[in-house]
Amino acid sequence: MNERKNIAVLIGFVLSVSLIASVFTAMFIVNNYGQAHMQTLGEIFHRVIEKQPEAENAILETLKEYKFSPEISANENILSLHGYKQADLFPTAKTYISVFILAGFGIGCTLFLSTLIFWHRKVISRIQSLTTYLEKVNSGDSDVLFQVGEDDFSKFQDEIYKTVTMLYQTRDTALKAKNNFAENLYNIAHQIKTPITSISLSVQIMRENPSPKYLDQIQGQLSKLTHLEEALLLLSRIDAGTLPLEIKTVDVYTVLMLAADNLQELLAKSNVSVDIPELGEMSIQADLNWTMETIINLLKNCMEHTPSGGAIHCSYEQNPIYTQIKIWDTGAGFAKEDIPHLFERFYRGQNAPHGGIGIGLSLSKAIIESQNGTISAKNLSDGGACFEIRFYSP
Repeated sequence: MNERKNIAVLIGFVLSVSLIASVFTAMFIVNNYGQAHMQTLGEIFHRVIEKQPEAENAILETLKEYKFSPEISANENILSLHGYKQADLFPTAKTYISVFILAGFGIGCTLFLSTLIFWHRKVISRIQSLTTYLEKVNSGDSDVLFQVGEDDFSKFQDEIYKTVTMLYQTRDTALKAKNNFAENLYNIAHQIKTPITSISLSVQIMRENPSPKYLDQIQGQLSKLTHLEEALLLLSRIDAGTLPLEIKTVDVYTVLMLAADNLQELLAKSNVSVDIPELGEMSIQADLNWTMETIINLLKNCMEHTPSGGAIHCSYEQNPIYTQIKIWDTGAGFAKEDIPHLFERFYRGQNAPHGGIGIGLSLSKAIIESQNGTISAKNLSDGGACFEIRFYSP
């Protein structure tokens, strides 16, 4: 729109200048043409009076009474009848006309060329600015491409900016994935190293002093490796977007009860109870099994940080935007410095139980987020750790 306005203003300016030049040229021609007529008539009358002095009064009387209202045709004009032409009386007329024609043509050409040069320089300037920006992009030293105004290159500039932004995002994503891969590989190697070392030591001791207890230790470490393998495979499927999710309507109370039932043996062993009130019929759109797996991880985490005789509480509520599930315990809560890192892979907090691999909360977060949800953790004001899950309405 601004570009059209600029063009319209420029065209109006050229036309205005051309019109003003034409008006002044016409005024100049008319003025000079009138002066030439006066000079010519004066010369003719002067010579007539010199030859016939008595004709002066008649000439002056005729001039006073004369009004321009032609009564005879151009062919009947006395001068034309005697073979006189305009060039005979006004020999400089053609010269003036030629000069003014050339002057008008020159002014028009000058305006046209000035306009053409102006637009050419503007186009070259815009191309140079875009070229400079792309050179900076290629050298890795670029900033946001600022809009310099709407013109013929505005859309092209926008597309360049979108492409460059997308390339930067792709590069950043690739670098982040590379760094995450390296970090995960290091963590996996570290997690595998401990049970392998323990198994190797147990095998060496058994060779010198065979005992069934070392077999139990080896079996425990093998179980840990199996659990790590399953968790890593699950995370890789989530990262690749290939985790099969059967999304359907799931009752919130039902999924909480199923998760608690799966932990009955561990809860009884830890002497920790779970309180799940019936708060009315509320449902979410989710995969029952994977959502239950997530709740199990959260309940287990709370159980591990709740002293004997403590309790885990659950509540849920719903509004037009999301359904929220809260799970909290009566333990000491999270260490303040652990809260920002709780859902990071392989992160183990200060009060993490012995033997854990720090991947349960990370799995829970990945599963919830793959179902249009969010999960967060905090400490309650009166003590205890609290998890909040939100499933957003489709």
